[in-house]
Parts: sequence; structure tokens; C-alpha cells
Amino acid sequence: MHLIDPGSAGEHVQRAATLLQSALGTVPVAAGRASGRVNLIGEHTDYNRGLCLPLALRHATYAVVAPRGDHLVRAVSTLAPGTYAGDPATATGWAAYAAGVVWALREEGFDIPGIDMAIASSVPVGAGLSSSAALSCAVAMAVAALVGPIDPDVLLRATIRAENERAGAPTGGMDQTVGLLATPGEALLLDFADGSRTPVTWAPPELALLVIDTCASHELSDGQYAARRADCEAAAKALGVGSLRDVDEIDLQSAHGPWLPLARHVVTENTRVEEFVQAVATGEWAEAGALMTSSHESLRDDFAVSCEQLDVAVETALEHGALGARMTGGGFGGSAIALLPRDRLGEAADAVLAAYDRRHWRKPRFLLT
Repeated sequence: MHLIDPGSAGEHVQRAATLLQSALGTVPVAAGRASGRVNLIGEHTDYNRGLCLPLALRHATYAVVAPRGDHLVRAVSTLAPGTYAGDPATATGWAAYAAGVVWALREEGFDIPGIDMAIASSVPVGAGLSSSAALSCAVAMAVAALVGPIDPDVLLRATIRAENERAGAPTGGMDQTVGLLATPGEALLLDFADGSRTPVTWAPPELALLVIDTCASHELSDGQYAARRADCEAAAKALGVGSLRDVDEIDLQSAHGPWLPLARHVVTENTRVEEFVQAVATGEWAEAGALMTSSHESLRDDFAVSCEQLDVAVETALEHGALGARMTGGGFGGSAIALLPRDRLGEAADAVLAAYDRRHWRKPRFLLT
């Protein structure tokens, strides 16, 4: 089993610094880091004021920066060709996630100078592991290191605005929150109704969380994610509530409408998050695994955001010893996770590789949390 190596902070910062000097002729004076993430459970709940439980990866994105004498941004990345140069308010493509943070912090009232920046990362792009939010958050951390302390909640607002308003990806804030605020050895229980953030110890004994990057295309700004979000808002309006967080399963028993399966997923997913946190706290790992699998089935059948590659990865992992498995992230491709005994990691990964090979799909990649 070949695992994607997260590498060391030092080597990634050096790569970014070397690129900044070679491409832009600039010496960096500050750096920032932000992790990618997997979501253990609680999918498509954040923008419905619900619950989710993300976990930061060791794989991270790094930004090095230097001030300019004007208000422009120049940006280069080891992951993308060419150079962005221009007003951060008009950046497009990957640069919108990076330069957009400068724009958003200025909108917050901070006197942010022009910036030269370079990016390096070990977070796989397009894998549903929050590479875009890790980019925005790494830039935010680097800019804060450059200009002086900025409150974490201000950085959080700025990174969400960069992704929503500049990059056009209507995410709900989970990815940015864990990218900025996660701590080692703990998942972060997020409640988007009251804004609370509760650390949850994540140390399953003799178990490991295998991340399976299906290498199926994943793009949050292609319209499908936005359509699900709009349909959830329509469901809340039809039910006469402010958000689907204000609905329970009894409310849905007499409800009718094309949005009903989406609402059912959100309502039941919030319950699964609560039950999962309790199972983790009491060491009921078989129950935690069963809740992961139930979450996948709901995302597949009710929310309709899975795909064949994700389903095969989940089913194959379960057949080869996983206590539970599910897609993670926005869906329509991306990654799955499987909670496995450590001594069965290789067997499960080999089985997924074989299943993909039989279907002539692109070879999946693997990470460990």
C-alpha cells in the first residue's frame, strides 16, 4: 500500500520560498500553515446550521509571503503553472482562494499591503480533503504573521468570504474552521446553530482511519453543491423554519415535496453526529463504525451526492474488515474513509485497488490520518 506522504513543514516552506525567489525575485519574510481535513461524520449539515465532526490531516498547505509597495497581489504555486498578478478583488481560479483572503481582510478593515506569495502543499487537490480551504487558511495565517496578530474569528470570516464570494464555492464554513482551529489528537465537534466548537479526543485503539482518494473528479464550484444548498433552503422555507436544524424526524412524517429526501438526510445526520460522539467517548467503536456506514447510505440514497467510485470504495473496505466506511466531503467524487483494524489496512487497500482495476478506473490513492 503506497501512502501519500505529508512531508515535513520545513521542506514545504523551503519549496515555497525557493519558488517565490525564482519566480518573483522576492525573499519571504513570513509563513503560514493550515491542514487539510476529513470529516468523520456530519456531511452537508454545516450550511443547515447543523453538527459535524471534522478531523485535521497531517497533510497541509504552506504559504510564504512578503509585502509589496503597492496594493496588488502576485501569487505562484508548486501545484499550478504561471503567475497570478493583479487586484485581489478580481482574482480567478485557484488564486481567488489565496488573493481573496487579502481582499476579505481589507474588507474587515485591516490595512493589508500588497503581497507576494508562494504556495506548496501535500493536500491532494480535488480529493474532497479541503485543499481549497487549506490554501485560504494558510494564506490567512501567513498574512497574520506578516502584519501582526489577527483574531482567529476574523481570519475565519475572511477565509469563508474568500471561498464564497471570490471563488464562488458556497461552502458552509466547516473546512475553514478545522483548518484554522484544529488541535493534534482531537476532532472538532462544530455546532453551526450556536457556534460552539468542542474538542473530541480521537484515539481509536488498534484502529486506523484510512483515507481513499478515489481520483474521481470533485469540484465544488460546478453547480451541484450549490444546487443541494439551495434545495435545503427551499425545504426549510416549505417547512416554515429558519433552517433544517429546527426540524426533527416527526416533522418530516407528514411532509411532502421533492426536497423531502434531502431534509431527511440532514435531520438524521445530525442525530448520527450526536450518537457518534457518544460512541467515541465510551469506546463503542463498532457502533461508531455502523454510524459511519449509515451516514454513507443516507448521502448515497437521500442526498444523492455519492458516485460509483465512492460506493465501491466503501463496500470493498467493509468487505475487508472495516468497522465502518463512508464518503467524506461534498461528494460527486473525492474521498472515502474507512475505520479499520491496523492489521487489515494493507488488505483493504489492495482490495480497493483490485476493484478499481477490474473496472478500468483511475488508480486510487491512500492517506492515513
